[in-house]
Amino acid sequence: MENIKEQSVLSKREKRLKTVTICLALVALVLLGVLAYIWFDRNGMIDDLKVEKEELTTQLVGLRMDYNELSSNNDSLNVQLDREREKVDQLIERVQQTEATNRAKIRQYEQELGTLRSIMRHYITQIDSLNTLNTTLRQDAQAAREDARRSQREYSELRSTTDEYARKVEIGSVLKGRNFGLTAVMSNGKDSDRSSRTERLKCCFFLMENDIAPKGPRRVYIRVKGPDGVLMTGEGESVFSVAGESLIYSASREVDYQGSDLEVCIFFGAPGMFRKGVYSVDVYTVEAKLGSTDVALK
Repeated sequence: MENIKEQSVLSKREKRLKTVTICLALVALVLLGVLAYIWFDRNGMIDDLKVEKEELTTQLVGLRMDYNELSSNNDSLNVQLDREREKVDQLIERVQQTEATNRAKIRQYEQELGTLRSIMRHYITQIDSLNTLNTTLRQDAQAAREDARRSQREYSELRSTTDEYARKVEIGSVLKGRNFGLTAVMSNGKDSDRSSRTERLKCCFFLMENDIAPKGPRRVYIRVKGPDGVLMTGEGESVFSVAGESLIYSASREVDYQGSDLEVCIFFGAPGMFRKGVYSVDVYTVEAKLGSTDVALK
């Protein structure tokens, strides 16, 4: 009985060992198959990359030949063509020195090839344009001279129009005034029409809205004339220039003009300065006269 049991145990062990051996053999076969697939796939990929590298080299050589056929009468353009030929030569050398398995480099060189082709097409267009231009110039020299004369006439007309427009803009940018008024003011600040009570004259007006006029500080001047037509001034004579002419003014005031309507009042005079009669005021900026007004005192 004991021999039978031992034989049964040995039989089971042998079966398990046999099963394990078969499994290991199957795994080994699968691994061998995978390795073989990877090997053949890698070799196939390497072969494909070698073919790509050869095709890339062939295309670069063809591009170099195409560059050799380009020529121009323009020295500057010829220098640029020589520089591009040198770039092609350098790229061919780099491709030849690069392993076919370096896929990233091969892809980079293919992109550079595309760029060089685009540049060559640009030069072809330039050369064709230059050749066409030269032919046209030789055939139509007289027409070109006529075009030049016509262009000169058009330029002169345009210059005149531009100057006229600039002149109109300059005129339009000059400040203008409205609602000019001149009143006599007593010492208490109230208006009066009597010369004996008048302490000062007050000239008020509006600087009109002007979008194209320069913004910022502007000085406004008044010239006051008495009943005898003589210009009245304070202590000493103050001079300003308007449109190239120097004039004496009676009083002035600086205002901050920002393009909108701006009310301005300027005072002139002193107690005992005024007598019966009509007083007139002219208002100026350095660009032009703005307006006039007057007041009659009893």
